[in-house]
Amino acid sequence: MYVVGGSASQLLSKELANCLKAKLAKVEIKRFPDDECYVRIDEDLDGEEVFVVQTTWPDRNIVELFLLQDAVYEFDVSSLTTVVPYFGYARQDKQFLPGEPISARALARLIQLNTDEFVTVDVHAPSVVDWFDDVSARNVHAYPCVGRYLKGKGIDLVLSPDEGRADNAKRVADVVGCESDFLVKTRLDGETVEMAPKSLAVEGRKVAIVDDIIATGSTIAKAAEQLRRQGADKIYAVCTHGVFAKNGLEKLRPACDQICSTDTIENPTTCISVASEIARIARE
Repeated sequence: MYVVGGSASQLLSKELANCLKAKLAKVEIKRFPDDECYVRIDEDLDGEEVFVVQTTWPDRNIVELFLLQDAVYEFDVSSLTTVVPYFGYARQDKQFLPGEPISARALARLIQLNTDEFVTVDVHAPSVVDWFDDVSARNVHAYPCVGRYLKGKGIDLVLSPDEGRADNAKRVADVVGCESDFLVKTRLDGETVEMAPKSLAVEGRKVAIVDDIIATGSTIAKAAEQLRRQGADKIYAVCTHGVFAKNGLEKLRPACDQICSTDTIENPTTCISVASEIARIARE
């Protein structure tokens, strides 16, 4: 069994290989002067179960994934499982205006052309896996890993920034062994949110705000400010996918005591690995 790691998922690939007791393949990945991608797998994968691990964000990583899949199929492998820890374009899962593509569907159709199985993590729209109609597709949840990490932090309350993700906050809280609740959020447009006041028993308590994606950080920053006004002692911002676009980290740092994300997207806040959950699904 081999794990082939893409350039966007090196940390997770190494951890997944450890969890699966697999070999981490030697892979050469570079860019030509015109920025086209070159990949080469320096292993003999004939007869092996292979896992390709590559996040499909930003765009350049999509092409790298396709090349890695193709390189694997140059061998006579036993099976190929494509693991996309953060599935780029998952947030456009429907057509809003005539003439638009359904971007999540378009990407799903292309990825499934060269794989036997597909695995992703906390995909924004769970219906995305249904577009993998030619291969087995599964969505892994990060909340057990997030909960185990927070359990040692003395967290008193786990919050979702809105009611729509309250179930996930409850799952994390159950692992931690604490209460959960949610804040009231209204999205005004793609970048602007409004947080309505909600009285919570947070005074003197350690609070974790948990979300699947932190994109620009506006939602979490506003939530943290509200909690701070209500007397929260410490505030942790935790997410599966740390995108942190448009200086999102700089926006969050003054508002939060700690910012933490998983290794679905490698960044300075990565402190939780989802490898164990991917490996658990892979063994089923």
